[in-house]
Amino acid sequence: MASEEGVKRCSRCKQHKPRAAFARNKSMRDGLQAYCRACAAAYHQQRQVAKGRNIRPRVEVPEGHKYCRTCGEIKPHSEWHRNATASDGLATRCKACKAVQGRQGHLKRQYGMTEAERDEMVASQMGLCVICLKAPAAHVDHCHKTGKVRGVLCFNCNSAIGKLGDDPDVGRRAVAYLEGIVWKPTLVTPGVYQLPS
Repeated sequence: MASEEGVKRCSRCKQHKPRAAFARNKSMRDGLQAYCRACAAAYHQQRQVAKGRNIRPRVEVPEGHKYCRTCGEIKPHSEWHRNATASDGLATRCKACKAVQGRQGHLKRQYGMTEAERDEMVASQMGLCVICLKAPAAHVDHCHKTGKVRGVLCFNCNSAIGKLGDDPDVGRRAVAYLEGIVWKPTLVTPGVYQLPS
């Protein structure tokens, strides 16, 4: 029962706490659990131990911070994405862990490879882009027709071959152009050009 507006007494620890300290429960008259969140968590852990189940240890977290179960670190709320459906309004994983899992999922879905397989490919290339041989290999390159992974390139080289339409003929003409070989196409019919051999 609330002793004053916005406050409720926990029936376990007998302390008066703000309503936000209690989880929702539609079956209760005031719409909140009888135990505060801390007492409910402690009660749940006691029951799990009594049943012989493995439980995660409780971690003391300072105000404005949250514990990430994935990396095991306590981080400020600014390191978490928002989640309106969660009781604390924050995601279950920190931004860094979510990003790592997102990259892993992307590699698996898009290229059918794991991070270890990608890293092995990068190591076989001595860590460098196989086209420019200068920049670090960071972007997986694949054939857009077959889906087969060709290698790991730097951003510039990967986007360059993409802009050339992954077309070897266009690439060869680009190389010829860079080498100073000037060619002029011959107009055969309107809109159709013949290239010199």
